[in-house]
Amino acid sequence: MKWTAKVWKEIEPIYRKIIEMPFIEELQNGTLPLEKFQFYMAQDAFYLENFARSLALIGARSQDTSHALAFIRFAEGAIVVEKALHDSYFQEYGLTERRSISPTTHHYIHFLKSTSALDQVEVAMAAVLPCFWIYKEVGDYIYKNQISAKNPYQKWINTYAGEEFEELVINAKNICDEIADNCTESQQELMTQAFISASRLEFMFWDSAYRLNNWEL
Repeated sequence: MKWTAKVWKEIEPIYRKIIEMPFIEELQNGTLPLEKFQFYMAQDAFYLENFARSLALIGARSQDTSHALAFIRFAEGAIVVEKALHDSYFQEYGLTERRSISPTTHHYIHFLKSTSALDQVEVAMAAVLPCFWIYKEVGDYIYKNQISAKNPYQKWINTYAGEEFEELVINAKNICDEIADNCTESQQELMTQAFISASRLEFMFWDSAYRLNNWEL
């Protein structure tokens, strides 16, 4: 069994919790309060910038030229393609001021950056995979189960359920499987734990947006 198949089984309960959470259900139905979506998009802008930096760092550290090039392209895609989605929503909703970073966003981006800089590059690749893979699964799930196409968040849904994003996810998964095949059992376990931690943070990211969670002090 491939490494990706094994780790998905590990985080299946987390994924089920994600698609059952109010943020995703209401996003799917188009009933998510605008305030919550605005909070999410503002936090995602912080996340996206630092996610791209983590991807670029992994590319720079990779000894395999094809892997290095792939992660540099992942970073470019995070900045160019997804930024266009953010910019369109920011313009549509008249968001001009950058909000403060939330505790969950702060924790997530620092987990990714520290892992990308200090852990084995194989572990770093595993840590960034959930952002690709879970978003694709959630996007597909919403697209297949949405009640109406007249959803104010349809652009978000189409982005993550689209073929272009699917190609990125398949590539990222294939790279992780390839490197896992050449790792020891202990290295694979570190990859798995990083993947699980990032999956938990994916849940926390959406949950904190729904609760409009911010610093108390």
